[in-house]
Amino acid sequence: MASSQSGRLRWHSAAELLGVVRAEPGVTRAAAAAHLGMGSGGASELISRMRAARLLDEAPAPARGRGRPTTVLGAHDQGPLVLAAELRAADWRLALAGLDGRPDVVARHDYPGDLDDALGRLAGAIGTVYRRHANRLTAVSVSVAGTVSDARLVQFTSRGRRDVDLSVLTAKIPRRADIPVLVGNDATLAGLAEARTGAARAATTALHLMVAKGVGGVLVVHGEPVSGAHGAAGEYGHIPFGDPALICPCGARGCWDLTVDGRAMARHLGVDEPADPVDYLRGLLGRRDVKTRRAFRKVAASLGRGAGALVNLHDPQVVTLGGAAALLRACAAEEFEAAYRDALMAFRKESPPPVLDAQHGEDGPLHGAVIRALDHVTTPDALAAWAARHRA
Repeated sequence: MASSQSGRLRWHSAAELLGVVRAEPGVTRAAAAAHLGMGSGGASELISRMRAARLLDEAPAPARGRGRPTTVLGAHDQGPLVLAAELRAADWRLALAGLDGRPDVVARHDYPGDLDDALGRLAGAIGTVYRRHANRLTAVSVSVAGTVSDARLVQFTSRGRRDVDLSVLTAKIPRRADIPVLVGNDATLAGLAEARTGAARAATTALHLMVAKGVGGVLVVHGEPVSGAHGAAGEYGHIPFGDPALICPCGARGCWDLTVDGRAMARHLGVDEPADPVDYLRGLLGRRDVKTRRAFRKVAASLGRGAGALVNLHDPQVVTLGGAAALLRACAAEEFEAAYRDALMAFRKESPPPVLDAQHGEDGPLHGAVIRALDHVTTPDALAAWAARHRA
């Protein structure tokens, strides 16, 4: 026990330094040391130890006139890797990332048909990456466009499925590898990405809203999502902000979901519900007829009104819009803004939280999945275990 505690303390500063490198790409050795309140000697010893453990490396900083040359810190080219998988309504993507947190998409697949077949294909792709990087892969993080509770996909509305078993995703990885699998909701992970490295980076409290098939989101406080007792918080689309006459696929009436996406547009236009609400919305962007413009105004107003209500609930410093939410606001900006302000309590109207487009765009869930995985594998205990396995 004493040895374990000693090892944890030894790697505490290493975990902090990796946090700085992830938050500030291209940070210099001197700036990182200053951020941690370390002297040059202590920083040199720490960085040398991390280089020996294949965690960090250094490269010359870009020249900026005269002065003493310095170096920038980055991920070691033999360091830990994480996999981020994104399971969406009609396709999936798989990305590989190092400690710098930049996802590199290595596989993708459309699945208009069977979900179980899609999961099998994704599992095969994960297995292929594992075989190529067996000594370096440290975690698999999965973003899903559905409700997650206790790390299970309990509702996948777009496919009409419940209690989907995601354990199949690691079927091609040997159990002895002990690779952790982390499962999160796509909107929650997108909000995490915006709070850490995106449009809400400067805020201590941020509300993220994401529209795809319905609307989800998350409140992020000091860089951590408020996920609830079972990880299922942020299902904002199932608050009864909508029409009580409409029954949601979730089983409830009047869900906000049904008034803020492509399904709502189709209903206003008197056509059948689209198979892919986001693609349907994009297809309407070029239309300028009165009926389509009126539908956009109605949907944008519903989005703005709900956003204002959630500001009253959560008191965030900033609101970010991801997925198709930014698109909807852009199509009817005046209606969104008016509905947003009308929904705010009087004391908020003079200085409402700004509403910003998400910086990561559609890649938000993938970036968030990487962040979550790296949080898991860069704790002091995890770094100590990595170093023990990879001593030079």
